Amino acid sequence: MAYALDAPVLVLNRHYQPVRVTPARRALLLLYGGSAHALDEKYQAYDFASWMRAPLRHTDETIGTSSGPLRVPRLLLLHRYGRVPVTTLRLCRRNVYLRDNFTCQYCGRRPTLKELNLDHVKPRSQGGTATWENLVTSCRRCNFRKGGFTPEGAGMRLLREPTRPNWSVAVALSASPRHFAEWDPFLPERRESAGSLA
Repeated sequence: MAYALDAPVLVLNRHYQPVRVTPARRALLLLYGGSAHALDEKYQAYDFASWMRAPLRHTDETIGTSSGPLRVPRLLLLHRYGRVPVTTLRLCRRNVYLRDNFTCQYCGRRPTLKELNLDHVKPRSQGGTATWENLVTSCRRCNFRKGGFTPEGAGMRLLREPTRPNWSVAVALSASPRHFAEWDPFLPERRESAGSLA
């Protein structure tokens, strides 16, 4: 039950734009308090009383209540909140990996996380700094091959030029460790290119 209460729920504003991912515990409080409706897999809206009566699917996570099992919603629609929070994206290893879709920017392979490295396009030994425009994801093999050279000096080519990502909340949310198919219509970058930033 504790696990079900920690399940991620995608919260949408009243315009059906993603706002955040919240634990089921908080989502159920919003639903019970009347601040939001739960959305099912067909995107039908339910208040708390009707959600209690909603049919269960074998894939649903539930929590036990005195009235029987309560389905944990995967989507929650807020009634009044209309804003989309601004996300500030910090430069860190994981965010560079996300920007590059966990793909080596030299050979195009997607190795395991342990096999990934950050590479300075212009090496630090040549004055390269840690910026969005100078860091790329690379596999260990390509990182070793490139060494202290620029890509041109090593006879290598980048798949694409590194840039500072302009991510919406939707893209940041698509990086959630757990993801449900019901979320896809609200994460446009994921829908447009299944492999681009997930």
